[in-house]
Amino acid sequence: MSEDATPHGATVHAGTDSTDSPALAVSNLVKRFGTTVAVDGLDLTMPGGTVLALLGPNGAGKTTTVEICEGFQRPDSGLVRVLGLDPNRDGAALRPRIGVMPQGGGAYPGVRAGEMLRLVAACAAHPLDPDWLLDVLGLRDALHTPYKRLSGGQQQRLSLACAVVGRPELVFLDEPTAGLDPQARRLVWELVDALRTDGVGVLLTTHLMDEAETLADQVVIIDHGSPVAAGTPAELTSERDGRQRLTFRATAGLPIAELIDRLPAGCTGTEPSPGRYELVGPIGPAEVSAVTAWCAEHDVLAQELRVARRSLEDVFLDLTGRELR
Repeated sequence: MSEDATPHGATVHAGTDSTDSPALAVSNLVKRFGTTVAVDGLDLTMPGGTVLALLGPNGAGKTTTVEICEGFQRPDSGLVRVLGLDPNRDGAALRPRIGVMPQGGGAYPGVRAGEMLRLVAACAAHPLDPDWLLDVLGLRDALHTPYKRLSGGQQQRLSLACAVVGRPELVFLDEPTAGLDPQARRLVWELVDALRTDGVGVLLTTHLMDEAETLADQVVIIDHGSPVAAGTPAELTSERDGRQRLTFRATAGLPIAELIDRLPAGCTGTEPSPGRYELVGPIGPAEVSAVTAWCAEHDVLAQELRVARRSLEDVFLDLTGRELR
C-alpha cells in the first residue's frame, strides 16, 4: 500500500508479485489433541495475490490450521509450506514476510495505539508509515489511547494495521471484521482488495458468509477437520442441473403443496420460516407467473419475490448442518 494512496486505490508493495508458485501449500495435514482429531487430512493450495476463505463451524479446525501455517503449532503429519518455507523449521526467515491478525488482538492493555503500531513497524525492514496507516484506518483520534480503552472495532482495526504495516507477502486474517460497524467493515474489505491487487495473498477465516462470498477468490469449507467443499464462490453456489431458487414472502401457512402441484416435475417447495416461501427447480417466466396467480387466488400479495442462486450461507448450512455448535 503506497503511503499516498486511499483505501480505494491503495497498494501494498510486497516482496513478490508472482502468482506462479503457491503462497500457501498444505498437503494431508493432520493434527491431534489427545484423542481429538482437530485436522484430518486437509489439503489447501493458495496462489499469491489471491484471497482464500477458510470456512467452517466452531470446532471445525480452522484456527488450528491457521496456527500451524503461522508456525505457532506443529502438525502431527502432512506437509505445510508458506511462501515455499516450512513455518516451523524456517520460522525466522518466514516471520518478516507474513502478517498475522489474531482474532483477540493480543496487545498489552496499557500500550497506546500509536506506540503499538510503531513498535511493530520498527521490526520490519521497509515498513509503511505508521501515521499514514493510522489515518487510513481511521485511528488518528485514538493515537494516544491505551489499548484497553479502545472500542472493539478500534482494536480490530489496530490489529489489522499491525498485520500489514510490514508490507507482508501473505496475511492471515482471523475474523477481521468481527464487531465492526458497516463503515469500518467496508473499509477492511477495501484494504483486502488492495492487498490482493498488489499481489499479496490473504488467508481469511470468517463466520460472515457474505464477507467470504464478496472477498474470496477460492473458498474451502471444512467440518470436523476435513474438507467438505472447495471452489470459487460462484462454483459452490451454482445450482445442480440448472435449477433456480425462487423466494417470496406472503401470509404464513399457505398450502404450499397446492402450488407445487402446478409447477413442473422436479420443483420442490418449503416454508422455512413463517411467511417465507422457497421454491427450487427449473424456474422460468411461467413458474413465476404461476406463483403470483396462486397468491392472488388466496388474496395475498407475493412480496420480495426474486429468483437467484443459492447463497454461500445456504451451501454452508447444507454441508455442515444447521444445528448450533
